[in-house]
Amino acid sequence: MQSEKRVLFICTGNTCRSPMAEGIFRKAIKDHEGLLSIGSAGVAAYDGDRISPESADELESRGASLNDFRSRSVTEEMLEQATHVFAMTAAHLHMLTQAFPGYAEKCYLVCDFIEINGKAGIDVPDPIGMGKRAYQQVGEVFEYAIPALIAYIENEDAGHES
Repeated sequence: MQSEKRVLFICTGNTCRSPMAEGIFRKAIKDHEGLLSIGSAGVAAYDGDRISPESADELESRGASLNDFRSRSVTEEMLEQATHVFAMTAAHLHMLTQAFPGYAEKCYLVCDFIEINGKAGIDVPDPIGMGKRAYQQVGEVFEYAIPALIAYIENEDAGHES
């Protein structure tokens, strides 16, 4: 059994959704021993971009932040390090599992463990260009989804040995 769990979040450009998820996750795991964030990445990211101002503002409004954040493209090394990889959309998940099939068993959707409007496994909407309210809504999704995925990770070992 592996005691330390290392989580990676994936979106497209690694400037909006996945950094927001990373920041909210980092805040949420402060009191959870054995859970670590190895950050976030994008399936089509330009390495070195800053977090979007709207995402940074939303994180700050939720008491979280990512100092000196820079975007990065997902790599096999990141997936190897991670014990759990959470994608924002089914398309991201598909791209990950097609490009890195050996890591498919550790890849999930952020919303796989919650229901929104009666549906589980929905996509986290892309807020880019949609204004402040769209970023707030994405933040709300993460505030709801992240405790559920933390519970999933922590309870995973209760039923079986890894």
